Amino acid sequence: MILIMEGFILQKHEQMKVDRIVIQVLNQIADRSERGLEKYGTNLERTDLETLDWIQHAQEEAMDLCLYLERIKEQIKNKQL
Repeated sequence: MILIMEGFILQKHEQMKVDRIVIQVLNQIADRSERGLEKYGTNLERTDLETLDWIQHAQEEAMDLCLYLERIKEQIKNKQL
């Protein structure tokens, strides 16, 4: 996989002076972007949404995150009993 970041091309498994966790996250972001483009046929540069639409999308994503975190907390609590 090749990741383009601010004009620099980073190749996976190439020796880099960057934190491997950062590289993993950047690759996940690139993969998510590709999947979003395939699924929705557009990217975040789209111009058909108003600012409030973007805020709504962000709120929905944040709510999903809260649900996932609560689920993980419950899982940890149940294992500790």
